Amino acid sequence: MIAAGLLVALLGSACAAEPSRSDHGPDGSRPHPGQQAKERTGASGALAARAERAKRSQAARVAAARKWGLTSTPLAAPAPPAVKPQLTTRKGFEVEDGETLPPVFTTVPVTERVVFLTIDDGTEKDPELLRMMDELQIPYSAFLSDYVINDNYGYFRQMRDQGVSLHNHTLNHRYMPGLSYEAQRREICGQQDNLQKLYGKRPALFRPPYGNYNQDTLRAAQGCGVKAVPLWAAEAFPDHMEWREWDRDLHPGDIILTHFRGRKDWQGTMPDMIRQVMKTVTEKGYAVARLEDYV
Repeated sequence: MIAAGLLVALLGSACAAEPSRSDHGPDGSRPHPGQQAKERTGASGALAARAERAKRSQAARVAAARKWGLTSTPLAAPAPPAVKPQLTTRKGFEVEDGETLPPVFTTVPVTERVVFLTIDDGTEKDPELLRMMDELQIPYSAFLSDYVINDNYGYFRQMRDQGVSLHNHTLNHRYMPGLSYEAQRREICGQQDNLQKLYGKRPALFRPPYGNYNQDTLRAAQGCGVKAVPLWAAEAFPDHMEWREWDRDLHPGDIILTHFRGRKDWQGTMPDMIRQVMKTVTEKGYAVARLEDYV
């Protein structure tokens, strides 16, 4: 009986010491215990490093919000989607035979509480805006017209170097439906060529001046390499917001429009406008995300 008991105990200890088949490598070899410990340490170290980076980033945002006079710290956007949402033209914004033309939309179809900030034209070139947005880590997209940026292309080069995407708002900010197809094509393709030469990238997004377009506009834009036409659901000013929707509110995926303008046009500066729009966005529980991650 004693011998039998010893045999069972030995078999049991052998089974306990034997690594499970799932612990073996692809070739059936057993990993070295030291290697396993190293992998566990590496994984936990990577998680700790990410957590520390996130902590430092949030601390920087809190300090920047206080420095720039924001009423609260902007919320951090979630990780961008692995697959971009499918875009369609908003109902009522269609053109005849426009099914294969670039989609026109005011809101990106998402469920997360994110919105997108876009700035048009390029008249005001306030260096404080560059510093403010960089320190606050707020993403935005610029839609530029050549006739107002051509006195200081370098300003928008700094913007590009900070990670801002520069998109097409035509050469001369003309009312597009009043132009022929060829004239519209010159306005759009000319700015595509211009922005590619100046900043090294041909834009995929185009916003028609005043938000006005017709079938020729979309045909010309498509022929110039444009993939999508984002308009807007809300507009930001230094002292108020204006709304497209009847409920005068933000919704997941809404695109916010504002402009490169200053005291000559507004009762305030561009940093004043950012304070106003971020107060609205943050109080409503939204984060500003990068449009190009979704479109």
